[in-house]
Amino acid sequence: MNKLRRDVLKYLQLSLLCTPFGVAGAASAGPKVKPAPAIKLALVESLSGPFANTGEAVFRNLLWATERVNARGGVRLADGMHELVIERYDSKGQNEEALSALRAAIDNGARVIMQGNSSATAAALLDAIDKHNSRDPARRVLYLNYSAVDPALTNERCSFWHFRFDAHADMRMAALMEVIKDDKAVHSAYLIGQDYSFGQAVLREARRQLAVQRPDVRIVGDELHPVGRVKDFAPYAVKIKQSSAEAVITGNWGNDLMLLVKAAREAGYEGRFYTFYGNALGAPAALGDTGVGKVLAVADWLPNVPTAESRAFYRSFRERFPDPRDDYVHMRMQLMIEALAQSLEKAGRADAVAVAQAMEHVKVELAGRSGQMRAADHQFQQSLVVGMMEKKGSPGVDFDVEGSGYGFKVVREIAATKAEMPTSCKMVRPS
Repeated sequence: MNKLRRDVLKYLQLSLLCTPFGVAGAASAGPKVKPAPAIKLALVESLSGPFANTGEAVFRNLLWATERVNARGGVRLADGMHELVIERYDSKGQNEEALSALRAAIDNGARVIMQGNSSATAAALLDAIDKHNSRDPARRVLYLNYSAVDPALTNERCSFWHFRFDAHADMRMAALMEVIKDDKAVHSAYLIGQDYSFGQAVLREARRQLAVQRPDVRIVGDELHPVGRVKDFAPYAVKIKQSSAEAVITGNWGNDLMLLVKAAREAGYEGRFYTFYGNALGAPAALGDTGVGKVLAVADWLPNVPTAESRAFYRSFRERFPDPRDDYVHMRMQLMIEALAQSLEKAGRADAVAVAQAMEHVKVELAGRSGQMRAADHQFQQSLVVGMMEKKGSPGVDFDVEGSGYGFKVVREIAATKAEMPTSCKMVRPS
């Protein structure tokens, strides 16, 4: 036994001597290897104010995605392996703050800008990035968009520096219409949205597609409201109920959606909600049992997609973020970071032009979901799903959202080829 103790003590002494700093903590005699600098990714989002919850949800998704890349060593460039690091910039929900954040991010060395939770902010950033890249080619940046879905951003306002990884509003509306056209219980609809470019685009496309797919559906309400400034949606809810609309179609997101559906429930509205974002961020909990079988949402992916890869993917996210309040995982954001990593490695350097040229043709796959970038307009092409709100544990609903007890059962999947739409983009590429 004494010999065993002596052997253990000797092993521990040798272990302490063999530190990364050399013998007994002294400087190593060999040359130091300087680690490759990290590639800075700037997140410009609302991290305070009425839409802070949406910004934080984005950050968790992107953080998890970069952690996965860094766990395999980062991205391999010509000069070695580089980790991806996210730096946070709070836009406070204001375009001017977002533009100030953009300037600060560029000055701090970021060459990839990420934003998405407002199409109005996206348009302002896109214009500023186009001008910056023209005036300062040595510090060009790429703009990765994961949620700003105004169709104009990949049509008449398309840019070589901008890549959108979410389906735009017209694509999402077309997916919802795949369900609405077969919903024979709906003969009247109330259209309501936020009064800015995205909300306007949603209502415009809803009118157009209803006329094509369901000309028998009467539009009994059509209005816009200020973004993020309405605290009491009761007057809107009363109008919706009094209209006798059998369905509400809305692109509302964040608190504007949660407060709308909560007010509708309290007003006793019993019709269906066809939404872009009704599958989380407080909406299911606000609706409760009244939303079961009545709230539908379109997405690029839902936790209850019935595949083993999807279930494993979602469980791993919940293990990383176990607090139910931190739920709301976005597959498209995971695919976006994978696309960036792949494009960086193909380019071999963190040069905006080289990375953009690689990203124009990128194809990525994760957890059974896949997509590819369309070079013509930099609009990511992927399948979409429509889900209906049901109680957790009911058929097809293994997972709820945010611990609410309610999840979304997939009722329709739209292939990427069917979700694809033509573009009017006239892409101008750097010479």
